[in-house]
Amino acid sequence: MSAPMDDVVFSEGNPGPPQHPIGTHDVLMGLPAVARNPPARRHSSFGTLLRAESQVTEKFVMHGKSYSAIHGKNIGVFTSGGDAQGMNAAVRAVVRMGIYVGARVFYIKEGYQGMCDGGEYIVEATWTSVSGIIEKGGTVIGSARCKDFRERPGRMKAALNLIKHQIGNLVVIGGDGSLTGADLFRREWSELVRDLKETGQINEHEADVASHLNIVGLVGSIDNDFCGTDMTIGADSALHRVMEAVDAITTTASSHQRSFVMEVMGRHCGYLALITAIISAADYVFLPEDPPDVGWEDALCKRLLEVRKRGRRLCIVIVAEGAMDRLGNPITSEDVKKLITDRLNHDTRITVLGHVQRGGHPSAFDRILATRMGAEAVMSLLDAKPDTQPYVITLECNQAVRLPLMHCVEKTRAVQQALNDLNFEAAQKLRGRSFLSNLEIYRKINHRKLPDSVHSLTPKRHAIGVLNVGAPAAGMNPCARAAVRVALFDGFPVYGIYEGFEGFATGNMKLFNWTDVSGWVMEGGSKLGTKRTCADTAYEAIAAQMRANSIHGLLVIGGFEAYMSVLRLYEARDKYPEFRVPIVCVPATVSNNVPGTDFSLGADTALNAIIEICDRLKQSASATRSRVFVVETMGGYCGYLATLSALAAGADAAYIPEEKFNIEDLKGDVYHLAGKIRKGVPRGLIMRNESCSENYTTDFIQKLYSEEGKGLFTARQNVLGHMQQGGSPSPFDRNQATKLGLQSTEWIIDQINANIRPDGQVETTDPSSAVLLGMHKRVMAYRPVSEIRDMTDFKHRIPVHQWWMKLRPLLRIMANHEGLYVMEGTDVDGSESESDN
Repeated sequence: MSAPMDDVVFSEGNPGPPQHPIGTHDVLMGLPAVARNPPARRHSSFGTLLRAESQVTEKFVMHGKSYSAIHGKNIGVFTSGGDAQGMNAAVRAVVRMGIYVGARVFYIKEGYQGMCDGGEYIVEATWTSVSGIIEKGGTVIGSARCKDFRERPGRMKAALNLIKHQIGNLVVIGGDGSLTGADLFRREWSELVRDLKETGQINEHEADVASHLNIVGLVGSIDNDFCGTDMTIGADSALHRVMEAVDAITTTASSHQRSFVMEVMGRHCGYLALITAIISAADYVFLPEDPPDVGWEDALCKRLLEVRKRGRRLCIVIVAEGAMDRLGNPITSEDVKKLITDRLNHDTRITVLGHVQRGGHPSAFDRILATRMGAEAVMSLLDAKPDTQPYVITLECNQAVRLPLMHCVEKTRAVQQALNDLNFEAAQKLRGRSFLSNLEIYRKINHRKLPDSVHSLTPKRHAIGVLNVGAPAAGMNPCARAAVRVALFDGFPVYGIYEGFEGFATGNMKLFNWTDVSGWVMEGGSKLGTKRTCADTAYEAIAAQMRANSIHGLLVIGGFEAYMSVLRLYEARDKYPEFRVPIVCVPATVSNNVPGTDFSLGADTALNAIIEICDRLKQSASATRSRVFVVETMGGYCGYLATLSALAAGADAAYIPEEKFNIEDLKGDVYHLAGKIRKGVPRGLIMRNESCSENYTTDFIQKLYSEEGKGLFTARQNVLGHMQQGGSPSPFDRNQATKLGLQSTEWIIDQINANIRPDGQVETTDPSSAVLLGMHKRVMAYRPVSEIRDMTDFKHRIPVHQWWMKLRPLLRIMANHEGLYVMEGTDVDGSESESDN
């Protein structure tokens, strides 16, 4: 029976590590996994894990104390409302974390309807019952609209069914309507229990034990329309579906010189439409929160004519399904098509994506986000008291945060009220900082009136150079595109420098115009070409080219070599006055090993490429029965890709350079896999970073697993190689690249204007004029490379402190290994939260 919190028995162990604020993916949430060097214990905002499982006695930490198990907690988990990719990952995390800490977990199938109906719709979950669902879209436990629950008799039936199954804790995965229903249910709970007792449907003991109901919410919505969280479960995956459709339509539209009107979901929220417009370089977008001005028909037609005059063979217009004008009149896809056809005589087609946006596999981001939030929901319930208000687990500033549920719901509904009142500025403000930022980015890159000068090839006094350095990474091209167009808007000529610093030294560059970067937003790799050569190999030649071409600002896009080059140029300023100009590095590498930033362009695209292959390998392993795949990832001496892809793909282990392991560790993992397969899960997945060990190679590990698993399973290896660097940029990388390209170029222009000498030359020796623009807990910061130098492990080409290393325990726990999980969520007064979507 689910007992009141005061009656729950905690088995207390030794004092655990102190609680830390968490740090995780903005766009990609980080994941916990292993500290492989016993007896050392590593502190993590997510948790700490001892590698030697036999030494682990504690399982989780709350408020500075560690516990080995709990007793008396039954948890129900259900999905409600519209489905969203990532819901299954959340269900899996709730089930496994719940079982891990000693609770019993029950599926409530078909949402509130199953809660009302009871019986076969409420089933106890097992560890293996959630195997193989992390990669599935939708929700395997079902979701249904429920009229019964809207009435008190229906809620009475639901309460009875929960009490009979001894469930006193609920994890609700859904939108604001589902969460509101849960809050109402909790507020009525005492009265419902009283009425059930008075009518004889439960006895006095059952009524005493069911004295309270604790609730925690997880937001699952592809619209990203919930206030209080940066991202909702499913939104990133929906953007993947939209992006795939837009990219496909672009090719056919170009072939026939057509205009396409694409309608995306977002009846009350324009997030999907807005981000789609940015990542697809759309020519126009219609949003509920930002209606066009009166006379928008003329503005749209003028815009499309300008696009065709610049030589583009296609036009793309994005329409949110809830789009309207400033008087509240709907603007439909048909309206837009008719306008374009009648006035411009364009061959125009409509594509309504509809429920395609809800389907397909969840993205890496959504899998990791859902796993983190699901685990934290369980910890929130363990920490709850009888009078604890309902919380919703949100993502804010790279941290998991518990916010008052109804505060967030009320704020979300205030947006709709503002739209109903035609108060669009208020609606935008309520959406939050990120929405406003994205809206401004779109206006600057896609929707400004083009000055005549953007077509000029006449060199001016202060030019900006853009080049790529290091290995290719998805996002380099969108970043360069944004930089070129922002500079041209402001009247600054831009040189595209080919083949990195090698090309720079030989003068392999071109003065770019507006159309030179058309179509780059969806291109992977590097259109400028890239080399690993650093700047210090040709100082004299580079200085001569900067002097000859009046280059007074540099944007260097790339990985560790790009950062090193900017640092070397800064250090050489005493000898070469040409380098005394503003220089900025934008990190772009699949390895995510550049110091000074949490995330690099290209890493998210690489993660999605890896998990797509892993999903196929797991399918193959299940089909052939009892097979284990050892997958090698890139990363150099940085284990980021191996670690995060392991969590997102549901892997059993991840071997990385940062955590040494030995043959005993490998044997332990073999035995663990054998036990898993004996329990009926006919597959295994091991991730290995390419540089994790000189001797324990991918081939060695595969052969070890094959030998030790004889008679039970076979093992195969798969070296992913350079496919991790290829492909079209993900929505996250496109959006981030566009923002970073815009912001870095605006910074260069400001620095140029601030440092012009009387003779017209630009000169600055300030350390803050040679910087790296990176994301740290969702805040974009310009950090001087002279400061970042002290944060760098130059031998291994990684940061001294890697934020994601704090996030490893959850991987092992989700794979049924022992570990010590530290509750990460911090309570925040909703009135103080500045999180947004």
